[in-house]
Amino acid sequence: MRTQEKVERFGYRQELRRGVGLTDLVFYGLVFMVPIAPFAIFGLVYSRSGGMPVLAYLVGMIALLFTAASYAQMVKAFPLSGSVYNYASRGIAPPVGFLTGWMVLLDYILLPCLLYLIAAKSMNSLVPGVPVWAWLVVFVAVNTVINLRGIRMTIKLTRVLIVLELIVLALFLLIGLWALLQGEGRGFSLSPLFDPGTFSWPIVFAAVSVAVLSFLGFDGISMLVEESTGGSAQVGRAMRLALMLAGVLFIAQVWVAALLVPDPAGLLVKDTGTAFYDAAAVAGGEWLGQLTTTATALAWGLANTLVAQVAVSRLLYAMARDRQLPSFLAKVSVRHSVPANAIVLVSLVSVGLGVWTATRADGVDFLTSLVNMGAMVAFVVLHVSVIVHYVVRRGSNDLWKHLVAPLIGMTILILVVINANVLAQVVGLIWLGAGAVVLITLYALGRRPTVQPVTAGSGHS
Repeated sequence: MRTQEKVERFGYRQELRRGVGLTDLVFYGLVFMVPIAPFAIFGLVYSRSGGMPVLAYLVGMIALLFTAASYAQMVKAFPLSGSVYNYASRGIAPPVGFLTGWMVLLDYILLPCLLYLIAAKSMNSLVPGVPVWAWLVVFVAVNTVINLRGIRMTIKLTRVLIVLELIVLALFLLIGLWALLQGEGRGFSLSPLFDPGTFSWPIVFAAVSVAVLSFLGFDGISMLVEESTGGSAQVGRAMRLALMLAGVLFIAQVWVAALLVPDPAGLLVKDTGTAFYDAAAVAGGEWLGQLTTTATALAWGLANTLVAQVAVSRLLYAMARDRQLPSFLAKVSVRHSVPANAIVLVSLVSVGLGVWTATRADGVDFLTSLVNMGAMVAFVVLHVSVIVHYVVRRGSNDLWKHLVAPLIGMTILILVVINANVLAQVVGLIWLGAGAVVLITLYALGRRPTVQPVTAGSGHS
């Protein structure tokens, strides 16, 4: 497969530099998801799930494995940057693609803000003398400089960061398991997976709507298809591998933490925000609690936001080169082959929104609601794109890949959206309405959404 020719046949030039292999993609996805992501939101997931965080993460992983399968099908058909925006544009229709890209922007643009805010708050708890906003600005500045240097530097740094995260996670798991064997906590139990006293599907799906935040980022791998050495097949394989590896790590750590929380009954009523660190302190003492707090700050403030900035800049680049966003966002640095203007814009938005939400008591919950809703709606449209492109347009006979699996994935995600909190639903509708207004304005200005035509022999299937 000559992916470069495929990009050219879609009407674009190969401007982004190829040099990202399978291992790089998997590492990128893992860093984006953050192997220790549950550290920061464990208490909230535990509370929302009725003490069954393992079940929430398991259902979330299954749902997103179906989503990853749909991504693999669409990236094979359209091996272009832009992810679900491109798939909906070409698989269904350009206006649908615009609105889908608009919804996923809610996820991609706000996700770095959320990550910076969580990291800054964690660092402020360790060094109270430095305000939250100052930590946030430092994290943004460091990541912007790194990403402007090119994708290879980003990949190299993420490898180092993920190794450090895995070391901290391994320490927690080993010390936590040893503590359980010594009689700490509640001992070994299946209750974090299933508790008949609190179980109900609405409770589970409500918890999944929060837990999926840990998984968001696996889809960012598709943004690098034009920089992948192995093209669409490599990207699809990397997404599945990264998602399964992250799922196993998430389930292991929340299971151990759930058995070690010092006040499980109290945590069911209200999330303290420090539940995971409290569990770590029970297992190994205050030093382990401090270590997990510091690891969360660095993982979310540097590693995760580093790759989040990469992903959203590629989405802005893809929409801009299709004239659906200002053209300056499509400018690529000649020296480093990265969408420099898009990277800088994301940094400015992150600082502005991050500093503002740092002044709100509900800043983290507010951003979490917005990020998750944008992602879930975009994933639902992704599944629809597979069905329309392969079954309706191309008459595919592979009904499992192109009809049944997308329908299963779509159904689970719709249940998650229905059971999400009301704030997320309301803001999601408002954002979608704003996108519709922008779309109408584009039509009025004679700039209706279009995509480059596919030249003969593109061979996508």
